Amino acid sequence: MTATLPSTALPSILGSGLSRGRVELLMFLRDRTAMVFTFAFPAMILLLFGTIFGSDYDRSGVSASQVYSASMIAYGTLSTAFVTMGSGLAMDREDGTLKRLHGTPISVVSYLIGKLVLVLVLSIAEVIVLVGVGALVFGVALPDAAHWITFAWLFLLSIASCGLLGVAVSAMVTHARTAGTILNVPVVALQFVSGVFIHPITQLPHWLIVVASFFPVKWMSQGFRYVFLPDSMKALEAAGQWELARTALVLVAWTVIGLVLCLVTFRWNQRDR
Repeated sequence: MTATLPSTALPSILGSGLSRGRVELLMFLRDRTAMVFTFAFPAMILLLFGTIFGSDYDRSGVSASQVYSASMIAYGTLSTAFVTMGSGLAMDREDGTLKRLHGTPISVVSYLIGKLVLVLVLSIAEVIVLVGVGALVFGVALPDAAHWITFAWLFLLSIASCGLLGVAVSAMVTHARTAGTILNVPVVALQFVSGVFIHPITQLPHWLIVVASFFPVKWMSQGFRYVFLPDSMKALEAAGQWELARTALVLVAWTVIGLVLCLVTFRWNQRDR
């Protein structure tokens, strides 16, 4: 009688991705410098802008510091998701991590899930810091349950779209040491034209607002202002409305575009370029 060897099933795509996400988190937690700058820099920018430009908007009773507190969540999410994903992938490709992973059963999707797990956890921590600064320092009121529901889908779509776009743009990075510089250029530029650093956004030329409308950051910052600011503040938006349906549509579109670009441009090593 022939003995049959027990079969060992390969882990699922999701299971491999979650396991990889745990590894990514452990590696990040060991880098104290990265931890400090990831969480401290957006909070520092918020404190500076909120303190310098902290006056009220006419008779609305809403201060500029409170507006910045809401808008800066978009900046923190974009910076954490886009830059962390892009620079992390560039580093993994250059130091041979991706090449070694390619020799294991892990798939591209599982690897990306692992990176998204890292970005999700970091972004949640980032939001807690920014909301804490806004509430404790600048008096931002916490939203009700209905607004938190909006925050949930807005936050998740923001992470997905920005994270996947970070992976796609990393294909342009030839050296990991230049990744931060390359990835931060669009991050900084979009903050100024999307109503994060300059508000009301109507202060910008109309054509620049139109250009910003093609990118997710304008809609992210506008959506987070809806969550944390009074409804009367919608009058200061470009369309005079919060436009939540359009915000969801734009972010879903960029998530799909980012996913397609990831699958097209992803390479396990630099020689595959």
